Amino acid sequence: MKQLFFALLLTLCAVSSAFGQKYGHVNFGNLLSQMPDVKTAETALQAYEKAEVAIGEKMVADFKKHYAETEAKLDDMTPKELQAEQAKLEKEQQGIQQFEQGLSRKIEVKRQELLGPIIKKAKAAVDAAGKELGYQLIFDSSIFGTILFAEEATDLLPVVKARLGIE
Repeated sequence: MKQLFFALLLTLCAVSSAFGQKYGHVNFGNLLSQMPDVKTAETALQAYEKAEVAIGEKMVADFKKHYAETEAKLDDMTPKELQAEQAKLEKEQQGIQQFEQGLSRKIEVKRQELLGPIIKKAKAAVDAAGKELGYQLIFDSSIFGTILFAEEATDLLPVVKARLGIE
């Protein structure tokens, strides 16, 4: 009898706790796209990328100029001078290649530097809204396949936007 009562009590507790849970979802991608800070960061990132590309283009232009100058003096150069110029040109070319290889990494680091605090701020707003409204789980509905069915989930995007001051 005691075991039956204990099993019934456990079942009742499990069922009542399952019904008491609240689930919500936020399209985090939409939230970020609506934040004015993201637009500012994207503008800054584009300016940074443009400046870096300009540096690379100048390196290429300088290389082409150096190459043309060397080619123009080719007949007047000794083999030793020619070898030295070729070494300089190769070094410049390697510098350009290294710059190009590091460019995407530098841009990604800058993106993280600019967007990291904004993402952290948005995540904190989602966390605060979830705690304030008593949600156990909040899903990101912007990730493909994360939410296939949500009968009793609430879209918290309006609440989070209000918390961040976005209209």
